[in-house]
Amino acid sequence: MKITNKYLIETLVFFSYVLFAMAWVGGTASMSQIMASLNVDSLASASFISGAVTLAKIVGTFIAAWLAVKYGVKMAFFISSLLITIGIFTPYSPNYEVLLLSRFLMGLGGAFMIVYFNPIVLQCFKPHERPVINGLNAVAFNVGTGVILWFMDDINALTGGWKMSLTIFSLVSLVLMLVWLLVRLHDDQAQVANQQAPATYSYTDGLKDKFNWAYALTYSGLLTFYICLFTFYPKAGITQSKWVISFGIIGTLAGIAYSKKILQRLPVIRWSGLIMTLSLAGLSFSPTPWLQTASAIVLGFFIFFPITALVSIPHELKNMTSARVTVIFSLFYSISYLFATVVLWVFGKLVDINQGDYSASLAMVCVLSLTFFIGSFYLPETQPKTEK
Repeated sequence: MKITNKYLIETLVFFSYVLFAMAWVGGTASMSQIMASLNVDSLASASFISGAVTLAKIVGTFIAAWLAVKYGVKMAFFISSLLITIGIFTPYSPNYEVLLLSRFLMGLGGAFMIVYFNPIVLQCFKPHERPVINGLNAVAFNVGTGVILWFMDDINALTGGWKMSLTIFSLVSLVLMLVWLLVRLHDDQAQVANQQAPATYSYTDGLKDKFNWAYALTYSGLLTFYICLFTFYPKAGITQSKWVISFGIIGTLAGIAYSKKILQRLPVIRWSGLIMTLSLAGLSFSPTPWLQTASAIVLGFFIFFPITALVSIPHELKNMTSARVTVIFSLFYSISYLFATVVLWVFGKLVDINQGDYSASLAMVCVLSLTFFIGSFYLPETQPKTEK
């Protein structure tokens, strides 16, 4: 039996990443219990886990294209799924080293998987179908995260505890991984409008391509805030992450509908980026909780409303191939994560310099979020108004 139906393939892809998000965020939410079970109470040790995970995302997204070229997209996606299932060792780690390794490898698998969405979509779906599928893939992590943020306590009550919950998440991921072996992909299925595309598109080609730098840096400010939202914002007393995530799901679904009706990609990216920065300033500096919550709702919506348009741009470039789109998104995520990592280090330094005051660091994040607005002036419009 072989799975060739494109909607079944997308269902596997979508829920594989949802389960990754649930296991990942669920592990983070349970980290205090995990560390306590290992008798580790060092803040440095906890920080080292976060650093190792960030390194996994940078390295993983960068080498993802190489893995796809070497083993094919199907096998590369299988390898990413296999790495994700290693998260099953997180709740049962006998020592800190095993815990660190399990989180690193799991993060590596997630970094691979997010890159492989794109060649799979390019191979399986027609151009007019891709914006919807890209939008669904973009919301997968939010769906998993939202489930954990809102219902982790209920899930733990149902399963009997956080250990069993994390185990079940990993076991379901294992089942999806085995089912993936039944999928049949054709690496040459993705057709371009004309056959002038280069036979190969290497990392060197990608690094020389100005589009890739503009594309990654456009996203980098948004990604930096998104990581800060779960790491530094709660420490600064700003706890509205649930609202950002929840309305991010609504914003993504609205963005999918919008991108089907309005073909132009840059206007929605540009003006959503401006609203995002203004609402981020409201979240970061509002004097009252209700205004912070309102800002979080608007922010969550407009962070994800333009994502469908953003991730669709490479798919709509002329002469796009599976190999090229894989390299583009490999560089897209690795450059963005590298940028965010540097900014997060500066964020912490500014807090230290200002003796625990987060104001300067939060202002920096607000300013850097403008990359989304500014970057829209350097991206190509793939759907000019003169085209139907």
